Amino acid sequence: MSLNIQDLHASIPDRQILKGFSLEVKPGEVHAIMGPNGSGKSTLSKVLCGHEEYAVDSGTVTLDGQDVLSMAVDERARAGLFLAFQYPFEIPGVSNANFIRAALQARLPKGEELDAVAFYKRLYSRMDQLEMSRTFTSRSVNEGFSGGEKKRNEILQLMMLEPKYAVLDETDSGLDIDALKIVSRGVNAMRSADRGFLVITHYQRLLDYIKPDIVHVMIDGRIAHSGGPELALQLEEKGYDWAKEELAAAAA
Repeated sequence: MSLNIQDLHASIPDRQILKGFSLEVKPGEVHAIMGPNGSGKSTLSKVLCGHEEYAVDSGTVTLDGQDVLSMAVDERARAGLFLAFQYPFEIPGVSNANFIRAALQARLPKGEELDAVAFYKRLYSRMDQLEMSRTFTSRSVNEGFSGGEKKRNEILQLMMLEPKYAVLDETDSGLDIDALKIVSRGVNAMRSADRGFLVITHYQRLLDYIKPDIVHVMIDGRIAHSGGPELALQLEEKGYDWAKEELAAAAA
């Protein structure tokens, strides 16, 4: 049982980005990936969730033994994979409540209907945890939202969908300290022995609130170094140059 990525190579038409990326996230674990701009962090999240602009050249991705790369995007979501976007999309004309309700309904067996009363009860409870006004239920998904409101909305979707594995792509970007604390509190509320997290971030500050079990340094499309939470502090102090040098020495 795990989200298992092995020797993954992926590219866009003019450039290879992932160059032998390997990582296994087991239920109950929180892995953090840090790395400089252009190292492939966001590409990894998009490849995992089936973004059509990225070609998988080789390698495997399995989710609890299932071949993720052979699945359509919606099949990956139904299998239990969730992505919180770095830049959440706006969906004009579709209310937040209807969007989340449709996602949950799609998971049910054909002919079974979602209980509306139970749905709204749980939705309001989750919104209260994230300090979101009830008015957000009727607003179009992310339309006119501030950066912090969009990120809270991503975590609301996480809390409602309850995936097996959640990929958080720079969830902390654009957040002030108060919003960061609220979003982190929502994520921490979802931590459990049955759920794995892959947290992608540039900065150590997010990891003050979402404590990882393992920290990985991603350089040039693959993991260059792994360690405990103290590795994030080391990166904050030294930057990424030492990790690049270590990777170059290993390749020599």
